[in-house]
Amino acid sequence: MNIIHKIIVHFKNPLKLKEFILYRFAPFIKNDATFLKLKWKLYMDTPLDLERPRTFSEKLQWLKLHNHRSEYSCMVDKAEAKKYAASIIGEEYINPTISVYDRVEDIDFNKLPQQFVLKCTHDSAGLVICRDKDKLDVVATKRKLTSSLKRNFFWQTREWPYKNVKPRIIAEPLLVEKQKPNSDLTDYKFYCFNGRAEYCQVIADRSTNETIDFYDRQWRHQPFVGLVSFAQNAPQAQNAPHNYSLMVDMADKIATDIRSPFVRIDFYNIDGRIYFGEVTFFPLSGRGLFRPQEWNDRLGDMIKIDAKA
Repeated sequence: MNIIHKIIVHFKNPLKLKEFILYRFAPFIKNDATFLKLKWKLYMDTPLDLERPRTFSEKLQWLKLHNHRSEYSCMVDKAEAKKYAASIIGEEYINPTISVYDRVEDIDFNKLPQQFVLKCTHDSAGLVICRDKDKLDVVATKRKLTSSLKRNFFWQTREWPYKNVKPRIIAEPLLVEKQKPNSDLTDYKFYCFNGRAEYCQVIADRSTNETIDFYDRQWRHQPFVGLVSFAQNAPQAQNAPHNYSLMVDMADKIATDIRSPFVRIDFYNIDGRIYFGEVTFFPLSGRGLFRPQEWNDRLGDMIKIDAKA
């Protein structure tokens, strides 16, 4: 689909058209604060207050501009983050790496196992999950990865840690549960404030009937949901997964080492075995919302920053 056709398609949806124009011109908007204000207005339809940020989402925008530590780039690089996490919690909690490629042409699909995952190290869009190599569309896979390798995630989000991440492709074994080998894995995403895991976001059944629930450190179900607008709770509260306290402990250790006012540490818990997922500084790029509304302020209060009072 060429650019002209894309514009015609987007004209039917004013929001999509504005988004398309903003993203096309994003690399030319050098002032990060200006870009964030434009993008905020596009999605939130309210002005972004970077002088006195108050809500969870507003403070994440502030952190994009002011929380710059060079080591953060390693933590969001999907290949380097595994080495980083292993140095803190141990290799036994890391999904092993099959290979890392600089170019799509370097991938030898014949050497990959029957089930595997390919993903770009520098963004969130370049992801290919292969459950059966015999059915894999190799041409489409290469096309998707090639497109992602050309993209600098920073310019579309101004998430500073991604600015200098080298675009590469990482291959990993596909993680599956023995009893449900074809089902989505449950995500355990720990929201860590000032070095401490306070809440665990549990996302289940992503491709069928996605549910999102939050639990506190003691695995007590919380009365809020988010960050996507369609988020809904599971029909009933779930039991704590095996080794939940160990996941909390590992999230604490990583978050303490990172030293950020906010960071999200992700894990999988498969058949009782824990695997590190990734480090995220800006869930949904900081433009998601919680329901009820009051929790946007309450969670925002937990992010301690040095913005003007």
